Amino acid sequence: MSSAVSEQNVQPLTGGALFVGALCLAMANFLAILDTTIANVSVANIAGSLGTSTSQGTYVITSYAVAEAISVPLTGWLAKRFGSMRTFTTCFILFGLFSLLCGMATSMTALVAFRVLLGFSGGPLMPLSQTLMIRIFPKNRAHAAIGIWSMTTLVAPIMGPILGGVLCDQFSWSYIFYCKVPFALVAGYACWILLKKYETATEKTAIDKVGLALLVVWVAALQIMLDEGKDHDWFESSRIIILGIVAAVGFASFMIWELTEKNPVVDLKVFRHRGFTSSMLTLSMGFGAFFAISVITPLWLQVSMGYTATIAGYSTATMGILAVFLAPLIAEMSSKFDPRPFVFCGVLWLGIWTFVRSFANLEMTFAQISWPMFFQGIGMPLFFVPVTAIALGCVLPREMESAAGLMNFIRTLSGAFATSMINTAWERETRYVHSELSGLTDLHGVATQTMSSSGMGIDQIRNSLNLMVQGQSVMVATNQLFVIIAVIFVVAACVIWLAPKPKNSVDPGAAH
Repeated sequence: MSSAVSEQNVQPLTGGALFVGALCLAMANFLAILDTTIANVSVANIAGSLGTSTSQGTYVITSYAVAEAISVPLTGWLAKRFGSMRTFTTCFILFGLFSLLCGMATSMTALVAFRVLLGFSGGPLMPLSQTLMIRIFPKNRAHAAIGIWSMTTLVAPIMGPILGGVLCDQFSWSYIFYCKVPFALVAGYACWILLKKYETATEKTAIDKVGLALLVVWVAALQIMLDEGKDHDWFESSRIIILGIVAAVGFASFMIWELTEKNPVVDLKVFRHRGFTSSMLTLSMGFGAFFAISVITPLWLQVSMGYTATIAGYSTATMGILAVFLAPLIAEMSSKFDPRPFVFCGVLWLGIWTFVRSFANLEMTFAQISWPMFFQGIGMPLFFVPVTAIALGCVLPREMESAAGLMNFIRTLSGAFATSMINTAWERETRYVHSELSGLTDLHGVATQTMSSSGMGIDQIRNSLNLMVQGQSVMVATNQLFVIIAVIFVVAACVIWLAPKPKNSVDPGAAH
């Protein structure tokens, strides 16, 4: 974003103005990232309230993530065309208004549509809040600015499941959207009043309209295909075949156009750097796997273990407790030493504990479920913080802005795709295990005879056995998917060694 900022000499804020300005900017980043996880534990409640299946309920997560991923690469152009402050405050206020509309939605179609608009307005908040945070702080306190901003990046995903669960259980799912409205509107207005002197010069720059259109087409087609494939028997359906063809042709066209366009919306040329490509492979696989377990865990806890959304949120959030405290230390160490061992150990650590969690059973207590996730959280800062130093340390200084934007795009898109794929795999594997277990249950009729002698009717016996089989089927399917995700983590950890040691020292907060 630095290239979009004018060179006017504006003094940094001091005293109370600096405190309020930093708080409002941190709030913008916090709310934008909070929205990626706040609905995770509420999917079942939202789906039930709006009369749709749990799998369709995940559209609430993926629609926001895809829209956010598409809007991030546009941030630079928007800032140049309309000014950084004008773009930031407009997106911030729109974020609040669209959050209000999400809470008022009465159908899944309306909710998904408003979540798309929410994602479009939330995408630019992340990079712009960081850029403005650095500008309002004195130069000798730039690291404090990055520290405050990075802290919100780690705290928001932790608070999401907890806040979403409490609001959903104590009030209703609508309040997970209503709660953000006053903060966004008030903080957005305060940012404009306090920070409008930091407005940047504008220029009428052309946007890569063809590249943007192709990006929207192939990403949307692929996401819809992944979301709806399980409901249409995949490629047995002409609808899914058409979506697959559109996604493939759109992606190929997008690649060709962006590689030949003078001012592409996404600069794919940075992939010529081996270090950047390797780190992006690790990021896409590692973050996709991480997001997959973050989505499937609360669903499993609510469907199989009988947890409320609140308790599921508490359990899931334990993964981020140690990450918050370790992040500053890891950031400092990865800037002084080779960051590749940090990433390798972090991703491998996530994989090891995912494998440990694959031995879960229906008799586990809250502590037995939460403690492995608590220790698994150590791998989060070891993975997410140093991978930035590798990716941006391997590109040219003039390419750093494009590389940072592309990192955000890949990370967000990986989370969206992982959400769809893990739900598809979870449902399919559950059905398969259920059919296998049904044929092996009560072969000699002992359980049926016992229940019959206690006075149960044949329908009650069948329902009882089916519930038992269904619970075990979900548990077995969940454990099997955890093993597969653990393998993905291990592969992602090994891929990072394809990257050379970074030549340039990069602030770990830069990619955000």
